[in-house]
Amino acid sequence: MNGSLRNYMKVGIVHFMAFPATAKGDGPILENLAKIAYDDFFGAIEVTSIPDPATRQAAAKMLATAGLIVGFGAQPLELGGKLDINSIDPAKRQFAVDKLKGYIDEAAELGAKRFAVLSGPFPGEEHHQAATAALLDSLDQLCAYADTKGLGLVLEVFDRTIDKKSLIGPTSEGVEVSKIVRKKHPSFGLMVDLSHLPLQFETAREALGVASEQLVHAHIGNCVVKDSANKLYGDLHPRFDAPGGENGVAEVVDFLRELLAIGYIGEGKQNIVAFEVKPYGDESPEAVVAQAKRTLLEAWAKV
Repeated sequence: MNGSLRNYMKVGIVHFMAFPATAKGDGPILENLAKIAYDDFFGAIEVTSIPDPATRQAAAKMLATAGLIVGFGAQPLELGGKLDINSIDPAKRQFAVDKLKGYIDEAAELGAKRFAVLSGPFPGEEHHQAATAALLDSLDQLCAYADTKGLGLVLEVFDRTIDKKSLIGPTSEGVEVSKIVRKKHPSFGLMVDLSHLPLQFETAREALGVASEQLVHAHIGNCVVKDSANKLYGDLHPRFDAPGGENGVAEVVDFLRELLAIGYIGEGKQNIVAFEVKPYGDESPEAVVAQAKRTLLEAWAKV
């Protein structure tokens, strides 16, 4: 592609994944946020819970000063807290919804524009329909609350059989859910992640083709699927071209071409395409972020 990628998309990054020392809401949060805030390659950032009010306020000021579009990722909070928004146990599900409403408050304080969630575990075919109905009710509640805070809710599509084993699940089912939710909440939509597609046994063309009208956010990253003995097996978001990984420059090229084909990115558009990559072992977070940037630039030149 001859045109600057800045004219076709806004590049973002999942901060708590790239700098895992901050993922639990403590550690060197402000120092690591600054590494993205000071880097003009990025126009967007995704953060998660920052429990300390003073740190949260300082983070919000830094992100606003840097002019970054802020998203809030509740996925690690759901997974870590075992919050199941499609539980067929009403009390368990309502507990999850109420906890997420509290995180929506945090997201609003941080200046976030979108709030991302994932569905709960797939409960088996016998409870599939009931769990989907429960998910729709939870999303309705969360969207209504997010609307009062000026946030749009996003449902990220995950795998159903290998790692997260989520209800949503196949992209096509996410689309059906999104169509229903959007009837009341037009700002709602789906997030599709290149990292998850091999785990879902879907191609970029299949997933993005079916999700085109519901897509509001995109991630790019990597995963390991074929070798269960690999320490990075599953949904762990290693760097691009990690040993045994599925995604590198060629796969990013394919993903970008499909995003262009469906009109999610294009000349004059500023929809977000965000890295979700994580360092492992003694890998430097800064080096992993730099490698991701190089991967995207190389891929863009080949689109």
